[in-house]
Amino acid sequence: MKIAVCDDETKILEDIKSVILNLYPGDDVNLFSSGEEFLESDDNPDVLLLDIDMPGMSGMDVASKLAEKETDTLIVFVTAHDELVYDSFKYHPFAFVRKTYLREELSGVLKDCRFKIDKNNKRYVFKSGSETVSLSLDEILYFESFANYLTVKTKTLEYKTRSTISGAQSELEKNDFLRIHKGFLVNLEHVKTVKSDELLLDNDETLPIGKSFSEEARKVILKYMRR
Repeated sequence: MKIAVCDDETKILEDIKSVILNLYPGDDVNLFSSGEEFLESDDNPDVLLLDIDMPGMSGMDVASKLAEKETDTLIVFVTAHDELVYDSFKYHPFAFVRKTYLREELSGVLKDCRFKIDKNNKRYVFKSGSETVSLSLDEILYFESFANYLTVKTKTLEYKTRSTISGAQSELEKNDFLRIHKGFLVNLEHVKTVKSDELLLDNDETLPIGKSFSEEARKVILKYMRR
């Protein structure tokens, strides 16, 4: 995994690099002491560990510039200021690490990053009419079944394929897809809020949660959200 670390404190840079290489000696780690230096480098890491509060260009400024480029880089904000976390939500960071708990929290976050990247590299391939479609898993919002067909829904398109929801569940449940109803299999990555009988996706679409699925679905979704 290619990782960039951007922080104006030399000790923090070295501490983070040490933690990463102790856990994953084969990772490629590049250090940057300012947001300007990182952006000028044109580095394109899998993960960017980014200090929120830096002189000059802040971490949130850097995140805003990356959003304009539409990169796939996972942003992990590193901060000593918990009060800044809420302001950073609009930049859609993957995770947060507190400097006071650097070693304890970074290990789990790096593991989650690797899982996310592996998931994004996996694809769901299926036939839709005469066309063979290949989608990365993070593109898929949910599957909806009807008779012997499935609708595969993304944010911009939907496809129909001759398959069963049980088959899709068997193939994808280890990749954070959850059966919430006899007719729906949802990608947990896109769940925004959950109630006892329905959930809201990040495209503002609402899906029902079946009664027999409700208790387990809420438990799994809340556990996922706390990761």
